[in-house]
Amino acid sequence: MKQESNMTPFSLDAILALLQRAFVDQEQSVPTWHRQEPAFAAEIPDAPDAEGFADLALRQHWANFCLWHVEDRARRKDAGPELIADCKYAIDKLNQERNDLIERLDRFLVLALEPLLPPQVEGLRPRYNTESLGVALDRGSILALKIFHMREQAERQGADADLAAECRRKLSVLEVQRADLEQSILDLVAEYAAGQKRPRIYYQFKMYNDPRLNPELYSRKAGG
Repeated sequence: MKQESNMTPFSLDAILALLQRAFVDQEQSVPTWHRQEPAFAAEIPDAPDAEGFADLALRQHWANFCLWHVEDRARRKDAGPELIADCKYAIDKLNQERNDLIERLDRFLVLALEPLLPPQVEGLRPRYNTESLGVALDRGSILALKIFHMREQAERQGADADLAAECRRKLSVLEVQRADLEQSILDLVAEYAAGQKRPRIYYQFKMYNDPRLNPELYSRKAGG
């Protein structure tokens, strides 16, 4: 994959800084968005530079933020069938957007990393990670949401003391897991730079939203 001509060249340190910034932005945006929703442009532009990547990472995080709250609403015991159906449609749409944005994050990172990678040794099978950097950032996003909401429950007024203590224990575990994940991402980039592994985009190819591929959609369209 050749680097796009309009993309800013990046050093290894710059890429690491981008990933670290994404983790900070994920954490800081959650309480901010609970007070006021962000104002993103309707269209998602290409991300040729650091600011474009940061915006793309926040948009992906926003999809998870919306998913979290729609899924909470869908689990209400008093929800009627219309609300559940609306939530299901919203969840499908947000999941599609979430995965599309993961792929765009990966495309950016693969293009940015490619000029920095050592040549592949002829005859040596390349090694890949079980997940991409974009998927790992998605996990960081979800952990940021879990940490915010677990802290909220640990500090909730009127909550049972035992429940609050349980939430505090879980909160400390989540914080360690997110710190471990961030370090693992940085370590993986170092492995790429050393030629120990190669980056790759893992496409999801979600089928359920495509009326050409979901038999429940195309069969009904055809009257089957």
